[in-house]
Amino acid sequence: MNLVKNIKKIAINVLLNEANAISNLAGYIDDGFEACVIEILETKGRVVVTGVGKSAIIGNKIVATLNSTGTPALFMHAADAIHGDLGMVQQDDVVICISKSGNTPEVKILVPLLKRTGAKLVALVSNTSSFLALQADHVLNATIAEEACPHNLAPTTSTTAHLALGDALAVCLLEARGFTSQDFARYHPGGALGKQLYLKVEDIYPNNELPIVDENAKVSRVIVEISSKRLGATAVVNHNHELVGVITDGDLRRMLEKYTDLSNLKGLDIMTKRPKTVEKGEFAVAALNIMQQNNIAQLIVTDQKKVVGFIHLHDILKEGII
Repeated sequence: MNLVKNIKKIAINVLLNEANAISNLAGYIDDGFEACVIEILETKGRVVVTGVGKSAIIGNKIVATLNSTGTPALFMHAADAIHGDLGMVQQDDVVICISKSGNTPEVKILVPLLKRTGAKLVALVSNTSSFLALQADHVLNATIAEEACPHNLAPTTSTTAHLALGDALAVCLLEARGFTSQDFARYHPGGALGKQLYLKVEDIYPNNELPIVDENAKVSRVIVEISSKRLGATAVVNHNHELVGVITDGDLRRMLEKYTDLSNLKGLDIMTKRPKTVEKGEFAVAALNIMQQNNIAQLIVTDQKKVVGFIHLHDILKEGII
């Protein structure tokens, strides 16, 4: 029972320990960190990340983040490196070696071999006096006070600190390269995130019919147009084919409540003026935002003010953007 009572306290202490460690890392961002970023920016090669154990797991994540934000990177397990994989490293590469102690047997064997390749060596360590740090061209300081493990043994706070510094490095490189959301989309074409960044209104609206009537069209013509095109609305244009309004199912219901004689009613009598529109070149997620902000289910699609189509909320939902 005592353990059960302490579970929340233990969890809170772990989170506070790791949060404090990450906060302290801000004090280690110095000229050396900046020099490391510049080294990677100017290299003609790739970033090779290496490590063993938990550091290898963190290394794989850092590689994934670098690749997805415009910095070519690959992972090389430190143990495999000394059994043949060292051939992955080329002279123009930058190698980031991750190690808490910087003094493991694998590191002591690997570092001299890496130095012979001519590649630049970056030490991501929690011990800046270690063998790895002293041999490196650049040091990323991930010093921590203690692990979150009560025995100060299991890699917990140290791996969190390494991961956070890797993120800081990746974002600095992203910013320095001027990496845009469009660039991001090229590397993330799949899933909802990718579609938000590349799917445009013009990719969707051609699948729908185009309900459109003249402003002087009789109500009977309006009803037929809305019913036959099955979008619950129709665009209303003037004699110059300029958009002047929209008529929805809701407008028709309000018409029946307001008028008893429908014979002389025209489209301009019941339409909603200044309807919400979206340009065909806009991203589909922008159309979704307009619909959500205005609590509507469809938008008229325009091309330089000319009506070209409709996009419906269901179209966007079908694409899996949200």
